[in-house]
Amino acid sequence: MIELGGKHYELVKNIKEGFQEDAIRERYADILGKYDYIVGDWGYEQLRMKGFYHDRNAKAPIDSKFSAIEDYLLEHCNFGCAYFVLKKVTK
Repeated sequence: MIELGGKHYELVKNIKEGFQEDAIRERYADILGKYDYIVGDWGYEQLRMKGFYHDRNAKAPIDSKFSAIEDYLLEHCNFGCAYFVLKKVTK
C-alpha cells in the first residue's frame, strides 16, 4: 500500500518493475486523487501517469474507465513498456 496526496492505493499490476515508489511520489499531482485507478507507464526513462474511473461510474467518459486501460496502453504507450496500475482503497 502507498499513500499519495492523503489517499491510499493498492498496487494491482506491476509489469516489468514499472512501480518505482520514489519516482511516483515525485511525479504525483493532486488532480490524480479524483480517480479510482492510476496507471503509470515509462517511456524514454520518464514516468507518465493517467487516472481512470471505476466502470460503474456512469458520468465518466468511456475512455476514462477501468476497462479502457488496456486500450490506453496499446494506443498511447511504447510497446512493451514498464507500467503499473494502482487502485484507490479506503483505509
